[in-house]
Amino acid sequence: MTHSPLPDSPFLIALRGSFTAALRWSQLDDVWQRLRECADAGWYIYAVGEPPPIAPSSAAAIGAFIIEIDALLRREHQEDFCGIVYVDSLTEPRFIKIYDPNNLGVVCGYSDNPPLPGWIISQLAPVDLPAMMTQQRRRWWQRWLAQRGE
Repeated sequence: MTHSPLPDSPFLIALRGSFTAALRWSQLDDVWQRLRECADAGWYIYAVGEPPPIAPSSAAAIGAFIIEIDALLRREHQEDFCGIVYVDSLTEPRFIKIYDPNNLGVVCGYSDNPPLPGWIISQLAPVDLPAMMTQQRRRWWQRWLAQRGE
């Protein structure tokens, strides 16, 4: 049986925290540079939808990921602006949300059900976000059935 993370786990609190978009590609370049400078600081690379990593990535893996994800973003998000990478701090990043250019939905602005990022780079151990969303929906459904007496 899998232990479900608490809604107030440090990772979930950080995920719901305040973020700034790297609006210009040059801002994203700066974020990548800052990440390279502290690549050995215990970063987790989480591809949302895959099992969360249980250990931080190596500095080499961080560097390789930056090269690959940057190429993917520039190839698939062919805009004059970036705007699909959100960082808790542009100058001292600790949590980075990268949205999939092919699944943007309502990334910016307000939404009751914003899309999950495609990838997260964090110094906090990630939790299984799709499983959490499924559990929340299942709890809602069970409450609804109980109210109807089923």
